[in-house]
Amino acid sequence: MRVFVKSFGCSSNLADGEVLAGCLSAAGYDLAASASVADLIVYNTCAVKGPTENRMVEVLKRVPEKKKLVVSGCLPLISFERLRKEVRFDAAVGPAAGESIVEVVKRVAGGERVVALEDCVDAIPSLDLPRARLSPVTSIIPISYGCLSSCAYCCVGFARGRLRSHGVEEILKRAKKDVASGSRELWITSQDTACYGKDKRTNLAELLAALCTVDGNFKIRVGMMTPDHAMSILNDLVDAFADEHVFKFIHLPVQSGDDETLKRMRRSYSVNDFRSIVRRFRDNLPDLTLSTDVICGFPKESKEAFIRTLQLIEEVKPDIVNISKFFARPRTTAAEMKEDFLPPAEIRERSRAAATLAKKTALERNQRLIGWRGEIIIDEVGKVPGSWIGRNPAYKPIVVTNEKEMLGKTLRVEVKRAFLTHLEGGVTEYIRNSVAHMAPLNSTPSRRGGHRVF
Repeated sequence: MRVFVKSFGCSSNLADGEVLAGCLSAAGYDLAASASVADLIVYNTCAVKGPTENRMVEVLKRVPEKKKLVVSGCLPLISFERLRKEVRFDAAVGPAAGESIVEVVKRVAGGERVVALEDCVDAIPSLDLPRARLSPVTSIIPISYGCLSSCAYCCVGFARGRLRSHGVEEILKRAKKDVASGSRELWITSQDTACYGKDKRTNLAELLAALCTVDGNFKIRVGMMTPDHAMSILNDLVDAFADEHVFKFIHLPVQSGDDETLKRMRRSYSVNDFRSIVRRFRDNLPDLTLSTDVICGFPKESKEAFIRTLQLIEEVKPDIVNISKFFARPRTTAAEMKEDFLPPAEIRERSRAAATLAKKTALERNQRLIGWRGEIIIDEVGKVPGSWIGRNPAYKPIVVTNEKEMLGKTLRVEVKRAFLTHLEGGVTEYIRNSVAHMAPLNSTPSRRGGHRVF
């Protein structure tokens, strides 16, 4: 039987999908290159937002009736009733199904209809399971599942459950194996990396310190971390990020620049906490790339509260701001705040205003890098033939052109042009067997005679 596996959404879901495909391949199933040539399709779904769920349902509806369909991931646990009513499927399983996917597919192939959801909420698949990796140079390592928060708008907890962390030694063993097999980037991922280990008397900073002892030519990208849990280990966390193996990149969602709105969101930190974390990181790592998230139009968000969010963006100047319109998700506390919902037109207007400011800030931040010289690791094939995407030590994407195979290579480049979402560079040197080091950005004069800093 030919099986096609595709994952949508966050890096945790991508990691889960690699395991689903790897376990099916190890069990003797042929992994199809596309849905069109498969007998059975496994779609590993995301449903974190309303529009995402809508798009996901449309994808599932387009699966031909002659093909078997297994729906895995977060959607079945978040919106099972909608899935049942609108989609013809042969099986539904939750996220992190691991090796259990083999039995599910076997039963579906035998003509059964399978619904196996609850077991996945507490699952923590072994890091030794087979994987069909999406990239030969990037290893995605789930360090934990679930989280310790109860945000009013979030439905992911219904699918991912409470925190379950892998042990440091288990993660270290996996990292050593992947680096030895050629991985140049280790993505450590979770629903909230900052709460990693709080169920095991360890923490993210200790994990990073251990991972940085691994021999080899690689770098570590740390996934999203909430401000409250990051604050609890801030000193050690900043020290851990200083190691040359760690990308100087943090994803720290603020969600709102207004403290009252944060309280209604049930976010356990203040705007000043967010400021303090950013300031501490930038004081010690001035080349830092900062990514954050903002929700526009949360119930009862006043115009003044929204203006404070815009002022925070203008003040902090993140490199990346992920803007979301508020959509009530099923079974969440926010969904019960109907009397305080804002008009959709107002939410759209606020989203446009925030997006405009975020784009302006992102372009300004990238333009400061014109003239920067340093090393990048090529981790992705570009969209244009002959183009490649590399990451500098602050995880900034830099596009270069070369007709040769470049994946996993380290290059020395000079940034020539800046765009909203990426930089364009020219190759000045090919490096062998080296970890990309961060050149001091303020030591490279720009074409205008100033200095380029993040």
